[in-house]
Amino acid sequence: MNFHQLIPLVPLIEQIETSCSTLTVECPANTYQLIIVRRGHITIHRQDHEPTICSQAYACHPDEGSYIIQVPETKTAAYVIITYQMLPNGYTWTLQGLLSTLSEIKIHYMLDELIRTVHDLHPLTDEEEAAHTFRKRMMLERILFIYLYESQLTQDKKSSAESIEEIISYMNEHYMLELSLPMLARRAGMSVGYFTVLFKKHTGATMMNYLYTLRIEKAKQMFLHTDLRAKEVAGRVGFVDYFHFSKVFKKKTGYSPSVFIASQNKI
Repeated sequence: MNFHQLIPLVPLIEQIETSCSTLTVECPANTYQLIIVRRGHITIHRQDHEPTICSQAYACHPDEGSYIIQVPETKTAAYVIITYQMLPNGYTWTLQGLLSTLSEIKIHYMLDELIRTVHDLHPLTDEEEAAHTFRKRMMLERILFIYLYESQLTQDKKSSAESIEEIISYMNEHYMLELSLPMLARRAGMSVGYFTVLFKKHTGATMMNYLYTLRIEKAKQMFLHTDLRAKEVAGRVGFVDYFHFSKVFKKKTGYSPSVFIASQNKI
């Protein structure tokens, strides 16, 4: 997967399909598919391979056979499948597997334009049809360029696991600050969707659930080892609103802060 392969090749779009459900994707010889996730995440299943979670894009190669795109049963997802050829036939094109980008807004804008041209039923002259075909080819080339360039950029920086570990370390040190999902995703150099999926895969929890658990554990330690009032503890572990702190504390421990403090005083 490199730019040297792209130089002599011309991508031509054959079909653009949108879906929100589980599908089996066939990849005939000399035909390729680019799966781009618009919302949520999907899981790619290939024969004799471990399932792959995808929140941005995935390139299907004909040498790998058919794929199953699975949408989570309890969540919504939307994705686009671009079927394309690389001309002239016979040249090497090895793009396959997960792709990542920090330019999702640009790509989704171009996808909207591509989808609009497909569904435009207005009759075109031969000259207009040629212009549309050329424009679609240019947009697909731009999309492929972004994925090639930014996927390599991400790989050169660090692995996803290292990025998530760094974020977890940062959260453990700065749990008392105002931490948001977009802010931590930017710090990791990922899109919000990609960061969300990787964080849960790595920790078993969503980012906010992990943060709340961390803050409540710190609060319990303060209750055990200091004489601070509950409202002061709430502020020190990052809760602006005491009512919210009390609600989260009871959900995590089974006790209200006052009951927890009273129980510890009896020991």
